[in-house]
Amino acid sequence: MPNTSPLDIPALLRRIPLFSELSEEDIQRVTRYTRERQVARGEVLFQRGDLPHGFYFVVSGQVKLAFSSSQGTEKVVEIVGPMQSFGEAVMFMNHPYPVFAEALSETVLVHVGQAVVSELIDQDSTFARKLLAGMAIRLHGLIQDVETYSLRSSTQRVIGYLLQVADNDAPCEIALPTSKQVIASRLNLTPETLSRIFHDLSDAGLITVQGKRVRLHDPVRLSRYNA
Repeated sequence: MPNTSPLDIPALLRRIPLFSELSEEDIQRVTRYTRERQVARGEVLFQRGDLPHGFYFVVSGQVKLAFSSSQGTEKVVEIVGPMQSFGEAVMFMNHPYPVFAEALSETVLVHVGQAVVSELIDQDSTFARKLLAGMAIRLHGLIQDVETYSLRSSTQRVIGYLLQVADNDAPCEIALPTSKQVIASRLNLTPETLSRIFHDLSDAGLITVQGKRVRLHDPVRLSRYNA
């Protein structure tokens, strides 16, 4: 498994934006309701329809949130990486999870129990506002995703994803953070469409693809490419 020594739970909790301004006393209280969890690649954290009892924070590794359609195809809603959390909104709605969560690699997480978060909300309105702000940011990101899928072409979606991973205007090489199949689902594409777009961008001299490594020869020119 990815980690054999105990995690410093209080230090990790301070890195969660929601808890960044808590007192030392409150951090220790949250720690008592927090558990470390290590999962192997392919292990499911929860299934669609399970009831939540808290939220998760990824220490290392990756988790995909997805659902399966009636036709049996899988749609990846979000890929959650290190220092990101998930599950807060569903926790307070008291509704079953609308997606399942599966580890894309060996992953270390912490699970924060719902009870202690509810206590903090009751005692501190500032904490409640921070929680709402965090969920609003997540919602805004999901709305942007819908807009991207609706208004951008398949090629534009792929280019946008590559530039987001690179986060650099200079020529660079990036490692795709997960499989091409998962990336395709995240971008609302078929794997075949993703492969075709990679091939077209390679033919245009904009990228070179070798397995999960992609060389961006000119990110600025790539951003202006419109097939």
